[in-house]
Amino acid sequence: MTIRQVHARRIWDSRGRPTIEVEVVNTDGTLGLGIAPAGASRGTREAVELRDGGTRFGGRDVQQALRAVEREIAPALAGRDAADQPGIDAMLVALDGTPGKSRLGGNALIATSLAVLHAAAAQARQPLWQYLAQGRPVQLPLPQVQIFGGGAHAGRRVDVQDFMVIATGARSFAQAMEMTAEVYRAAGELMAQRGPLAGVADEGGWWPSFARNEDALDALVAAIEKAGYTPGEDVAIALDIAASEFGSGGRYRLALENQELDSDGLSERLVRWVERYPIVSIEDPLAEDDEAGLAAFTRAVGHRVQVVGDDYLVTNADRVRRAAGLGACNCVLIKPNQAGTVTETLAALQAAQQHGYATIVSARSGETEDVAIVHLATGWNAGQLKVGSFARSERMAKWNEGIRIESRAGAPAGFWGRRALAPRTKA
Repeated sequence: MTIRQVHARRIWDSRGRPTIEVEVVNTDGTLGLGIAPAGASRGTREAVELRDGGTRFGGRDVQQALRAVEREIAPALAGRDAADQPGIDAMLVALDGTPGKSRLGGNALIATSLAVLHAAAAQARQPLWQYLAQGRPVQLPLPQVQIFGGGAHAGRRVDVQDFMVIATGARSFAQAMEMTAEVYRAAGELMAQRGPLAGVADEGGWWPSFARNEDALDALVAAIEKAGYTPGEDVAIALDIAASEFGSGGRYRLALENQELDSDGLSERLVRWVERYPIVSIEDPLAEDDEAGLAAFTRAVGHRVQVVGDDYLVTNADRVRRAAGLGACNCVLIKPNQAGTVTETLAALQAAQQHGYATIVSARSGETEDVAIVHLATGWNAGQLKVGSFARSERMAKWNEGIRIESRAGAPAGFWGRRALAPRTKA
């Protein structure tokens, strides 16, 4: 079986912005769809989205990326075997020919690469997670779920981008969803009672107005307790600081508290939070250009919490290996559109696992109903999954897909649970 047709179309993401969907059709009539998500906070080294510029849709239209698929990618894919993912992805990278995938666009490449993957699974008559597992046993990932949104996702009402919970006491994916639902509901009730609620953020988390960043942590602990759980035992806290959004050159500006801190000062504050609150994971605690700071922070708290690299590592295997040599971070966030192809995404995940790093497959803030990342996290045994909050259909489609996979897979599929947090580099 080979690829017969490739089509591209413009669809719309969760912000009502244009994005690109690619459809790959095999000669046997099976097909696959791939959709490119979009991030609000982005690392400078991730694959470049091709946007049109100008005034149409605020410069965000994707007509150039659509033409790239129809005029260059589609002819190159015709007659190829969809099961040859590495070969096709290598062809896409060579066809683009730029370091950042800027000529054809990282959005065009990842949509195509995912469509090919789906087409191959459809041709094999297997669910995507099962096709990826290739007969190996799998476990459902431990979810990280946003409760409060801040930073670039919520008008910067708080400096920290994501205040999340992890149901560390859950024994199944479905139970993790149940526990998270209770915490999300309790947090909304608390915010409504106290008054600082301004709606929901980009990823569906509550959009509160706090006087201090610590107020959000206090509210999160209170929500866990109100839901009937023990903080740190049943439900723990994960943070995405997204420090590159408010810092560079070793200086960090906390707008909420009108403070400027150096790398050591921000690290010391985060260490105090780790000591005071039931935090088990901190993403991007320092900016992507603060490599020495990231290494020092990992040495300070890496034996206690996950130190997650996102903007710093950008789903790049070479950068993961470099970080491992420096002792910076002990967990890698895996975002397919950062890498640009499925094969490069898998290479970053494998590099992380080879160096003892934990891994989290992650959605972006600009999402669609596409559920591919749930299958990637499961089929690749990534351990953890970060989708956003427990609200908005583009998020719930993914959480619900995890429940379906767990239910349909039955006994052969286990659940990572708290063990997903265990892999660590030496502090």
